[in-house]
Amino acid sequence: MDYYIVDTFADSLFTGNPTGICILKSTLADEVMQKIAEENMYSETAFVEKVDDGYSLRFFTPVKEVPLCVHAVLGASYVIHHFLEANVSTILLESKGGSLKVLCEGNKYKIQTPIFSYTPFHEMEEIGDILGIQPTEGYLSRDLFFLLDSPKEVLAIKPDFERMKNLPHGLGVIVTAKGTDSDFVSRCFFPKLGVNEDMATGSSNCIIAPFWASRLNKKKLMVKQLSQRTGHMVCHVEGDHVILEGKAVLYLKGEIQVL
Repeated sequence: MDYYIVDTFADSLFTGNPTGICILKSTLADEVMQKIAEENMYSETAFVEKVDDGYSLRFFTPVKEVPLCVHAVLGASYVIHHFLEANVSTILLESKGGSLKVLCEGNKYKIQTPIFSYTPFHEMEEIGDILGIQPTEGYLSRDLFFLLDSPKEVLAIKPDFERMKNLPHGLGVIVTAKGTDSDFVSRCFFPKLGVNEDMATGSSNCIIAPFWASRLNKKKLMVKQLSQRTGHMVCHVEGDHVILEGKAVLYLKGEIQVL
């Protein structure tokens, strides 16, 4: 089975989010895909299979399958565009999280994703203990997200992941602040999925890009994720969806031996 490692939401190697991309020649059992993802130990491994005029996509963290992972969509699109269909300009993808369309423009990819709604979150005392700093605001969507005062605060926090794993709300935790050399910054934590900190997260911006678009009165937002590897993306907030724009870089092309 052909296997690629792609650094996503990255302009150069060793930045962004390293993502495993497996190209299936025949359907694999779920337990085998989960074992491969566990072996890879990336935040996500995507499994790509040709179906009619498009591709099916499935996404596995080291501990479970998830319905949608945007940075893995970007990685899969890069591989399809460079190795499977060199002249393709539009890629149609089917996932458990819904149908996706990706536009290829050179080494820039535009992914249309739905907007996730959010509501105020008021149970803030424990959050301050978990993050080591008290947020100014909190909201609940698919993930919990919290507003801090500055990029410096976002960069400095050292969360208690064991306590975060036991939070009854949200799949993950996002912290965000208004940026200085970008419109906003963030960090993203998913210990419930076996990923303490994600390096560059597309899906978080389905939540916080609309938040910042409203706060800043802007539809196009430059985004920086302040992980150890740093992720860069552009978000276009349009009606009921976000178009996530990013680049990717190939790190490795190889083969997985599946008996």
